[in-house]
Amino acid sequence: MADNIKFLLALLILGGALGGFYYYGDQSLLMRVLALVAAGGISAAIFFQTAPGRQLWGFFGDARTEVRKVVWPTRKETTQSTLMVVAMVIVVASILWLFDLFLTWAVKLLTGQGG
Repeated sequence: MADNIKFLLALLILGGALGGFYYYGDQSLLMRVLALVAAGGISAAIFFQTAPGRQLWGFFGDARTEVRKVVWPTRKETTQSTLMVVAMVIVVASILWLFDLFLTWAVKLLTGQGG
């Protein structure tokens, strides 16, 4: 029950801040954005005190741990892979272009539009 109240409070703060952002549209944009960011931070802090918020925070921590385990490619490997992809795109584009030329010629021949 307490989690539901905290979640509702976080939503109300965020919704009120969003409503205030548009209600005070004649005020300075900087002040409205700062107030919205502050309300978002307060709302997030309240949300992360709930059980789903703690689970989400744990998920972020686990994701960070997994990203650290990734073996990232070296600069040389990245360059070679990129060049291979560019070369294959050029080859496939050339094949499709030639196929399109052939089909255009064949259609013109069959419809009698060819010279």
